[in-house]
Amino acid sequence: MKVLCIDGGGIRGVFAVAILAEIEKELGKPVGEAFDLIAGTSTGAIVAASVALKKQMSEVLDYYKRYAEKIFLRQAKVGFFKTVYNDRYMRRFFQKAFGDDCLADIKKPLLIPAVDLTNGRPYIHRTNFGRAPKENDLSIKLWDAVLSSCSAPLYFPPNNMEGKFLSIDGGLWANNPSLVCLTEALHQFEEKFENITIVSIGTGKQKIDFSSKTNQDWGARQWLPLQFPSLKVTPKLLDLALHLSSESITYHCEQFLKGNYIRVNEDLGREIPFDEVTFIDDMVDFANVCLRREKDNILQVISAEK
Repeated sequence: MKVLCIDGGGIRGVFAVAILAEIEKELGKPVGEAFDLIAGTSTGAIVAASVALKKQMSEVLDYYKRYAEKIFLRQAKVGFFKTVYNDRYMRRFFQKAFGDDCLADIKKPLLIPAVDLTNGRPYIHRTNFGRAPKENDLSIKLWDAVLSSCSAPLYFPPNNMEGKFLSIDGGLWANNPSLVCLTEALHQFEEKFENITIVSIGTGKQKIDFSSKTNQDWGARQWLPLQFPSLKVTPKLLDLALHLSSESITYHCEQFLKGNYIRVNEDLGREIPFDEVTFIDDMVDFANVCLRREKDNILQVISAEK
């Protein structure tokens, strides 16, 4: 079983899209056809859903460049009294991109981790494949599932899932959805470890600096620092949580799968906040650097007989 997993990371998702656009060009066919199971969290859910629908990755890259500034248009500088961003435009964009398809309509096995905020538990949106758990709600619209996984706390409001529960960003527990996929492959598809290969694409490894300074009280100002003179809050604590989630899951999957776990990521060498749209071109450049090193290995894994 060949599995494709895509991390969360806001605008840094451009890195994964650029990687997949080049791989798709080399394959000469939709990249999703090379995989049996696809998963994505937060911004990775956008990419994964697009892969499942056989959308061209080059077009998805154009969408990121075209719509990012509208999605990350601030309605509050800090987010004390309302979320930093409104999800109105993101909701309209997803509705347009994914249409009226419900999870039941998507035949490709697709997993989208989210959080059931109402009941305080992890939640996985699954499409219509044979041995998915019976409690899986296939009536949910694909765009709604994607939006629920993208609703980062403080920055976007929780997504109301048709009045059933409130949902927020799946990156809080599975920013790298590889372990979710490994569990799914073992239990729902009844695959053996040796038959599972995961290609896991990150969104860049940040250098998040919390250097120790004297006389600091370590309040909100240190965890969510303000940029001056704009008074724009930096999502430093949330970015750290997402980074730690991804890296810990990467470590465990590497131990479980050994050479059958291919992690595609790049050191960014600095902090690139998930909502900073000015770094889009930089993330494409990082993807190109990574591709020069990893492309042949990715293509070899994809092309190997199942």
